[in-house]
Amino acid sequence: MAGILRGEIRWCDLDPTRGRMQSGRRPVLILSHDVFNDRSGTVIAVALTSQPQRAGFPLTLRLSCPDLPKESWVKISQIRTLSVDRIGEPLTRLSPEEVSTVLDGLNEIVGD
Repeated sequence: MAGILRGEIRWCDLDPTRGRMQSGRRPVLILSHDVFNDRSGTVIAVALTSQPQRAGFPLTLRLSCPDLPKESWVKISQIRTLSVDRIGEPLTRLSPEEVSTVLDGLNEIVGD
């Protein structure tokens, strides 16, 4: 599937999962670069949830995005490499600044 862009929030089928991984059909935020998405057959994404989160940044980030059907949080700790076959239609796209904030949170979790 071509045309999956960094910063897009798209529907995704995350099943099957194990343990505490986010599951089911839910929105994900695409973090990988457009060229990677087009050429690799996969994307790197983080799951979204509509359930209020106790953990704050860097584990989660509340989104202020009116295009989403519900109030949502990015679960920065729920990063996955997904086949493009799992990725569905786009819902909206975050600004480059919002994507950068998510990437800063991810760096806090996995950085040195």
